[in-house]
Amino acid sequence: MGLDELFQNALATLSELSPAQWCQAFFLLAAAAVMAVAAMPRDARTLLTDYGARQSQDQPPAAGPSPGRSGLVWAIGAITSYSQVPHAWFAVFYVVSLACSGFWLAQYVGDGAAMRLIASRQVAAGRGPSAALGQVALGWLMMFLQGGRRVYEHAVVLKPSGSTMWVVHWVLGLVYYLAISVAVWVEGSGAILDPAGRRTTDVEATVKMAAAAPAFLFAWVNQYRCHRELAGLKKYSLPEAGMFRCYICPHYTCECLLYLSMAVATAPPGAWCNRTLLCAVVFVAVNLGVTASGTRKWYAQKFGIGSVANKWNMIPFIF
Repeated sequence: MGLDELFQNALATLSELSPAQWCQAFFLLAAAAVMAVAAMPRDARTLLTDYGARQSQDQPPAAGPSPGRSGLVWAIGAITSYSQVPHAWFAVFYVVSLACSGFWLAQYVGDGAAMRLIASRQVAAGRGPSAALGQVALGWLMMFLQGGRRVYEHAVVLKPSGSTMWVVHWVLGLVYYLAISVAVWVEGSGAILDPAGRRTTDVEATVKMAAAAPAFLFAWVNQYRCHRELAGLKKYSLPEAGMFRCYICPHYTCECLLYLSMAVATAPPGAWCNRTLLCAVVFVAVNLGVTASGTRKWYAQKFGIGSVANKWNMIPFIF
């Protein structure tokens, strides 16, 4: 088989993927990329992942590799040092998330072409039953509430920061929020295209929504409390109130629970989790898990090993 034939087969396979599978592939590939970076040597990993309080305080890289710095580390340092953006640009993620929620609502109300195209391709792919319309509405509401609260926090609660982050982090986050705005409704495409036929919500869907809503509200409220606690600290001090008594990064715990509750709320018939959103949870857990591990080490170095003893990083009984 020649390269041209392999290329054509690959294109044919990609063209058969449903919109949900495109989202799933992005989340899983992004998680794999984060894991690959986490497996790199410490100096290279630090340059690629650390920001804010944990950001390396090294001087800009020298004109070339030195005896104490490998060529790979020097190259990564050179790339990252000249492609930084303000850490405050995190706020753009949540503005985009909120804007996407508004856009998809307008698409649904106005029978917009973008939503109809994606939903039609999802249904045509025949990848399984559709979630009910009520589940789609709840998933959308959860995403809207999360985006709205995060916009409020960045505008009112959080302190301005002069730290920076690598532009690739920012682009990855931006694409993630664009993808997640589709993921919350795409497995309900059948109900979106035929709302009259799926207007009623059966017992199974009701149970899923009833289980997911309290978990979402718990995580939503407590993440706000965590962010408020962090915002009220003196610079680079140790948070110890509320959930910080048991976790290094409880706001990350809440982030994972937020998306897991969305996955349960929007799960189609016969499944307890929406597969597309479950892939998003994998990415969130991997991405934040790497940061939580770095935060634990930073706290231990700055405040002593006892400051992090008997605390989970972010997932109780596991990590």
